[in-house]
Amino acid sequence: MAKVAIVTGSATGLGAACAVDLASNGWNVALNYTKSKKEADETFAKVEARGVEAIMVRADMGQDADCRRLAAETLKKWGRIDGLINNAGTTKFQKQGDVEGVTAEDFDRILRVNVTGPYMMSRAVWPTMKKQWEESNERGSIVNVSSTAGATGSGSSIPYVASKGALNTLTLTLARWFGPAVRVNTICPGFIQTRWLLEGLGKLEYEKMKEREEQTTPLRQTGTPEQMAEAALFFLTSASNITGEFLLIDAGSHLGTLPMKAR
Repeated sequence: MAKVAIVTGSATGLGAACAVDLASNGWNVALNYTKSKKEADETFAKVEARGVEAIMVRADMGQDADCRRLAAETLKKWGRIDGLINNAGTTKFQKQGDVEGVTAEDFDRILRVNVTGPYMMSRAVWPTMKKQWEESNERGSIVNVSSTAGATGSGSSIPYVASKGALNTLTLTLARWFGPAVRVNTICPGFIQTRWLLEGLGKLEYEKMKEREEQTTPLRQTGTPEQMAEAALFFLTSASNITGEFLLIDAGSHLGTLPMKAR
C-alpha cells in the first residue's frame, strides 16, 4: 500500500518540489494551496504524471477548520496519513531599521500562518498517526519548514524571524509530545531561488543577495527548491531514529562569510 503525505503550501517553490519528489518515490500526495490555483494545477499534473494518486485542497493554514478539513479529506481518500510537511508560510518584507514597517496585524497574521498553522495541522493529523502506530507499529513523520532566520535572527522581517524561532521551539515540543508514534523534525533553508523571494526583495536586491551568497558562502552557491526537498524527504522518509532536530541548509552561510572571490 502506497504511503500518503500532506504538503501544505504546495503550489509553488519548495512545497511543489516536495510534492513532486514524494510522488517520484511512490507516495500519494495531498496538495494544498490558498491563492495560486494555476500553479497548483500545474504541480498536481506533475505529481499525477509520476503514476501516483493525488488530491488538491484549497485551505488556509491559518484557520483551524481548514487544517482539520485538509486532514479529513486526505483520510477519506486513502484511509491513512503517514507524513506531513508543514511548508505553508508568509511574511511581510521590512527594511532594516524601519521599526514602523510592520503592524500588530502583520505580526498576528505571520505568527498565525507560520506557527499556529503548523501546530493546528500537526494536531489534525495526530489522531490518525497515533492510531496507525498503535495498530500496526507504523510511525508517522512531520517535517516543519522553518528558516535560518530562526537561528540567526536575520530575515525578511521581525515577525518572520520571530515566527521561525517559535517554529523551531514548537518542533522540540511536538517531538516530545508525539513520540514514539510520530517523529517531528525541521529544515531551516537559507537563500532559495524562488519567485517568492524574488518578488519580495525586488529583482535588484535579489540579484545582489544571490551574488553575495554565491561568492561568500563556503559552498559558493545558493539553494534551490529541489535541494530543500531532498532534505525534507530525508527527515520524512529515512531518518528513522531522528526526532526534534533542526537542519540548516544554507551552503554554510551560518558559519560566517568568506572573502569575496577575486574578480
